[in-house]
Amino acid sequence: MIDLHTHTILSDGELLPSELARRGDEKGYKVIALTDHIDFSNIDFVIPALIRVCEKINLNFRIKAIPGVEITYVNPIDIPNIAKISRNLGAKIIVVHGETIVEPVTKGTNKKALESDIDILAHPGILSEDEAKIALERKINIEISTRRGHSLSNGHIVRLWYEYGFPLILNTDAHSPEDLITDEIAKKIVISAGVKVEDVNKVFYNSYILAKSKLDIGFEI
Repeated sequence: MIDLHTHTILSDGELLPSELARRGDEKGYKVIALTDHIDFSNIDFVIPALIRVCEKINLNFRIKAIPGVEITYVNPIDIPNIAKISRNLGAKIIVVHGETIVEPVTKGTNKKALESDIDILAHPGILSEDEAKIALERKINIEISTRRGHSLSNGHIVRLWYEYGFPLILNTDAHSPEDLITDEIAKKIVISAGVKVEDVNKVFYNSYILAKSKLDIGFEI
């Protein structure tokens, strides 16, 4: 399992970064991205803290950890700027909290995120065809989610994936140890979202490619 969207006590998760990584390791995870929620209030301390702990995890654990952020509830007009600041501070994976159908995310967040320097648009809800085309053109990963509520639009995202071919990945958006999953469960969730059995490995391969591009050290799958 490669999971590129998770949360620790540095935002609204339940676990310290090291414990989350260790529990992921025990589940068979190869790579985990620690992508705590940020806006302009906490960006200056979250990213350096995650960079420090990921360095330690990568020295001492089998699992590899990537420091990142999830830009959350930021006004769409500010997303390009905060994404740039995040990158400059050292965030390797930049996720944007998309227009999930179960939360009041500001309309226009998906489009502005896809026009910015990000890696993943998380749980984007009812992604439009124009947004799907931008994701394809800019090679930005669109997430299907295992998280309750956010996962309700997975089928819509998979349908657009088959039509437009943007990079599609699966993440847990884990906030607690119970949210971490095995490879077997990940496969079942992907198929349940509408991905054909013969295409399942394409979804997991996209996660591998993104993780590999963000890590300075190698890992095996």
